[in-house]
This record gives sequence, structure tokens and C-alpha cells, in this order.
Amino acid sequence: MKWAIPSSRGWLLIGLLAALGLGLFYVYALVPKPVQSTSVETAAKSQSAEVDYVGREACASCHGDQDKLWQGSHHDLAMQEVGETSVLGDFQDAEFSKDGVISRFFRQNGRYMVRTDGPDGKLTDFEIKYTFGVTPLQQYLIELPGGKLQALSIVWDSRPKQQGGQRWFHLYPNEKIDHNDELHWTRRSQNWNFMCAECHSTHLQKNYDAASRTYHTTWSEIDVSCEACHGPGSRHLAWARSKSPDDASKGLLVNLNERRQSAWAIDAATGNAVRNQPRQSATEIEVCARCHSRRAQLFGDYRHGPLMDSHLPSILTEQLYHADGQIDGEVYEYGSFLQSKMYRAGVSCSDCHEPHSLKLRQPGNAMCGQCHSSEKYDSDKHHFHPAGGGGSLCVDCHMPSKTYMGVDARRDHSFRVPRPDLSATLGTPNACNGCHADKPAAWAAAQVKAKYGHDAKGLQQYAEALHAARTGAADAEQRLLNLLQDKQQPAIARASAVAALGNQMHPELVPVIANALRDSDPLLRRAGLEVLEQMPPEQRWPLAHDVLRDPLRTLRALAASALASAADQNLTAEQQHEFDLDSSEYLNSLRWNADDPAAQVNLGNFYSARNQSESAERAYREALQLDANWLPAYINLADHLRTQQRDGEGERILKEGLVHQPDAAELHHSLGLLAIRRKNLPQALSSLKRAAELAPTQPRFAYVYAVALSGLGRKDEAKAVVKSALDSLPNDPELTALREQLDQPN
Repeated sequence: MKWAIPSSRGWLLIGLLAALGLGLFYVYALVPKPVQSTSVETAAKSQSAEVDYVGREACASCHGDQDKLWQGSHHDLAMQEVGETSVLGDFQDAEFSKDGVISRFFRQNGRYMVRTDGPDGKLTDFEIKYTFGVTPLQQYLIELPGGKLQALSIVWDSRPKQQGGQRWFHLYPNEKIDHNDELHWTRRSQNWNFMCAECHSTHLQKNYDAASRTYHTTWSEIDVSCEACHGPGSRHLAWARSKSPDDASKGLLVNLNERRQSAWAIDAATGNAVRNQPRQSATEIEVCARCHSRRAQLFGDYRHGPLMDSHLPSILTEQLYHADGQIDGEVYEYGSFLQSKMYRAGVSCSDCHEPHSLKLRQPGNAMCGQCHSSEKYDSDKHHFHPAGGGGSLCVDCHMPSKTYMGVDARRDHSFRVPRPDLSATLGTPNACNGCHADKPAAWAAAQVKAKYGHDAKGLQQYAEALHAARTGAADAEQRLLNLLQDKQQPAIARASAVAALGNQMHPELVPVIANALRDSDPLLRRAGLEVLEQMPPEQRWPLAHDVLRDPLRTLRALAASALASAADQNLTAEQQHEFDLDSSEYLNSLRWNADDPAAQVNLGNFYSARNQSESAERAYREALQLDANWLPAYINLADHLRTQQRDGEGERILKEGLVHQPDAAELHHSLGLLAIRRKNLPQALSSLKRAAELAPTQPRFAYVYAVALSGLGRKDEAKAVVKSALDSLPNDPELTALREQLDQPN
């Protein structure tokens, strides 16, 4: 028997549709910009109150060479006070026009100013408080009431003029944006305190006050300085003065020494280098990943060391990565690097990048030539392109780039073999057609086979499995199981298989999820916890209570969340203590993220699961105060009101949501189910139909609408709805089963 749990991605439906009488309960994942830790680390070293940040100058007194390299780096210039040397943009009465708004950049009494549309849509003069970044573009921060720093969406292209730079441009050139739009510079998505601050300053403390909804954000240094990576330096400074032989750590909270005494030697037989000793930890990589990854920050007290003690990295979700793992959304480097053969071989970030200047250690192909024989690879016999021209650089083929923020080209760090054959069958991009755009992918695949004598392969062998899951192919489950069992594939891909299996959860998969929750790699445990949310509460405790003792804090907290509705069983005193401790950690993470409506919805969900009705309702309503467009808050609040026999209020909540988001299929769908409960069948069918029309790629909406029509005796109309949905979703199992059911004689 299969659980009636539909497939979804941003939303998790955990209610069973029975006689169209039960409501919907949605959970918004607390990973909006939810890339992955690679090893299970022991708990971080104690970082108690006596550890203080001492500042760069204290470090430079002993580490002058490193300090000189750092000066002028992107870390040094990540954020700066406004001044003559820091501001790169044209503030000499320059104008920029978009969507009917003419913005003017000018100087006034020594201050840098912009006249543009403010929170109310009116043209207003604003002072530039800080510069943000330096190249290839520079953004500008404006302070609004409540301690908010907002990133202006009109930015300066700091590239040379001959490269198209030295101009103002808008980050969303193809979007029509006014002050009511979520992308407007005054809105939450452009808020520095919430979105950007941690990765552009040192010892950043957000200091959000939920009662007043204001920020009092502080930092020890305005830019990314020494202690952002090495941790607070007071103990190390004390050690430097005493040189105590009893302190093997030298007072450092994190020791970035993976490359010490390591060396690479090229194997003449393969042309590839082998590390003289295995990399013993991923600490350096995870320190970099804190900012060079797509991740959510769950806790404000970053512990220098294991990434997942405070952050939750994303896996290969459809919105972020192509099915083969290539970059799509703005994911930075970490999730790609975890997919690479380089990572598996023991490469660390600083093998390629000088960690203080951030520059490459060698120019051009010499960079790769450190570990790959130039004779074998830096040759037209390998790349089949004229030396020095396009296609002759290693990065052209193995690190194709994608442009973000209009002008910022970033390279994919998965170091993959180009696969035009996958482009031909799955539609994924490939480096060959990135240059030969006038040729079809099949041509490029044939060229690769002709020149190399075989089909391209490479390490990453999961495109077909993830593509099958995304398209609902009939063999998706088996492909995903095969991927999960292949331990030669990167853990981030195997974790993505676990998450995808959860979209069609059924009892036979329970042992698979149990194994994921016990896996040595935290990414798989993270994916197992995600799937757990889609299982009946009574199934959860036996599977996941051990994760309450996980060495990584984020996983302990997420385990408490997943077990919230299952923790009323007969627990031992020890089990109850573990659950209470981890619940406290989870609640602390949500309260630290109290400025995020997603956190408020999750807080409401936790309280609802614990039968704390007033607290749940308060959290849902706070989410709407923070963002009146936040759909999960409307849906979860309406469902919570249903459990309180307050459907009338729930209906008003859903209709209020439609005022803000009239084309939100989820709201129409929920309103349709509510109308059925209230026996308003005309309204129900109208709302369910509208949901199915607005989201034709969401099979659940078509399924429910068809069931409703069938239940009212309108079987032919139901068949037509299912047929239409299956035209675009031919492999959906629920729709296929419903079609077979409707085709049976009465």
C-alpha cells in the first residue's frame, strides 16, 4: 500500500485527502538558499565568552606577509565606508531610468546621494552609507529606519569601459518593478542584515529585536578580515606572547593546516597527481563554504570548524542545479566542488587559491599543470583546439561559467568532463555548445566520440536518475535507488537521491530512509530528515530518535523538528531529555531567524505539532507581519484555524492572501478544499479549477480537481482534466492511477 503523499519541492503536503474533507498543512523548508559538509566532525572546540576578537592590526604585527597579500583583496574590499577611494560609481549628477523612474546619483555636502523611489514609491533623496563589493560590480547600501541596510538594485559596472563597464545598470533589467514588488530595493529580499551581512564582515552580529522588528547589527571589522576565517584571536595572541609549549593548538580555535607537509606528485602512467598523504579533514573547505555555498544560517553563533554546526547547505535541487549537477541558480562553489574528482582526491581550496590574496596560485593552464601533466593535457592532442585560442584553456571545457548579477561570470567548480550526449537526451548544458552554439548537441557528442574514440563519461553518473525524478519517469525510483547504493558517486548526489525518493514515499522505502539517517555523511542524514517530514508521525521516532545525538547541531535541531509530532510516545527519561534539549536548540535557531517569515512558519508548525495553539497562531501571524506576500503563512494559518473549528476566519485569511497574490495556485487550491468542507460546491470547483489552470505542472492540483468532479458525478469532465494534465505530465503515478480508476465502469 502506498501512502497518499504527493510529490512537491518547495512545499510538503502531509495531509491525506479523504473524501475531500481534510485540510492541507504545508511546511516551508527553512533552506531558502538551502551545499554540504563532507565529514562527520566531533563537536567544535569550546568558544567561551573569554575569547575575543582582537582585530587585523594585532595579527599583522606577526603575520605581515599575509597581511600585505590580503590588502586590496576582495575580502579586504567586501564592504567599505563611503569615501573618495572606495566609491567607484559616477555620482556626478548621473541619471538612470527604469520603469518610469529616473534615479539621479549626485554629491551633496561631501556625501554620496541617490534620488530614487523609496518604500512609498515617491522620489526621495537617500544617502549612501556603505559600498558593497568592488568588481566586476559594486553595490551601495542605504540605511532605512529600524537599523535596516538595503542594497540598491541599481549598481555600478566597475569593469573597464572597453569591456562594457563604467556604467549604471539594474540587477533585474527584464522585470518591471515598483515599490510593492518583492524585488524592490526597499523590500526584505534586498535587506543586507538578513541576506548578505554575514559574508561581508567579520564577527557579524545581526542583533534583530523581534519585539520592535528592528536591527542593531554590529561587527568587529567592516570587511572580511583575519578572524572571519581563523576565529577570534585573543587566545592565539596570548599564546604568541607566552609561547607556551603546553598549548599544541597555539591558541587557535580552528587550525587550517590541511596542506601542511602535503605534496602532489604526478604519476607518469596517468598524467595525474597523487597526494602524498590523504587529506585528514575538510575543515579548510568548510570554513570557506560558510560563505562560498548556497546555504541557510540556522544559528548566529558560528563555530569555526564544522559547517553544519551552524549552517544548512543545499543539495542538488532543481531550482539550483541542472540534473547532472551543473550550476544553474546562484549556488557559489561548494556544492559543485563536492561533486568533483578533485575533492575526492584530497584537493583543498588553497591548493588552487592563495588564501589571503585570493588569487590563483598559477596563471592559465599552469594552474592545472600543478597536478596534471602538461605534456598530456596542455596539448591539441587532448583539447583539439589551437594553443592560446578558445577551447585550449582547461577551464573552457572543465569549468564552464555562468553569469550572475548581470556581469559576474562564475565558473562551475565540479571539474566535469563535457557531456554533450546528455545535452542531446536531457537538455543539460555542455561546454562544447557553450562555444559552438550554432551546432546541435548531437553534433558535439559525435565530435567528442570521434576525437577521443569513446563516449564521454567522467565521475558524475547521476544525471539520468535526477532527471527521471524531476520528470516523474516510471523508472525514477529504481534509478534513484541505484544512485543511492553507488558509493562511488558524490555524497551530495546520493543525498539528492534520498530527497527525491521522499517525494513518492511508500512503506517499502522506509529501510532506505533509515539507512540514510545512519549514514556517515551528514548530507545523507540531512536528506533523510527532510524525507521524514513526509512520513506519518508514528513512523518517525523509531527511525530518527538517534539523530537527536548527532554531533552536528543543525541535524540535532532538525531532528527535533521532525519528531515534534511524534514525541508524545512513551519516552524514557533520557529520550525525553534529549528531545527537550534539541527542541530548545531548534527553537533558538528559529528565534534567531525571527526576521524571516519562513522561520516564523516553521515556529508555528512546531508549536502546532506540540498542541500549543496560541503560540502557533501568533507565529503564523508574525510571518504575515514580516511579509504580506508569504504564501505558506496564509496556508498554514488557515489550516491551523481549521483545527480550531474556525474555518470562517480561515477563509478570510486565504482571501486576504489572494489580494496580495491573486495568481497563487496554492491559495486557490486551499480555498477550494475549505469550500468543500463548508459545502459550498460551486465555490469549491471554481477555486480548484483555477488552481489547476495556474499551475499546470503541479499534478496534485489537477488530481484533486478531477477527484472533486468525479465525486459530484461529473466523470467525463474529470477524465478530460486528467487527460489534459497527463499530456504535460505523462509519467505522474497519481494521475495515471486516477485515469485507470475513472476508466473503470461504474
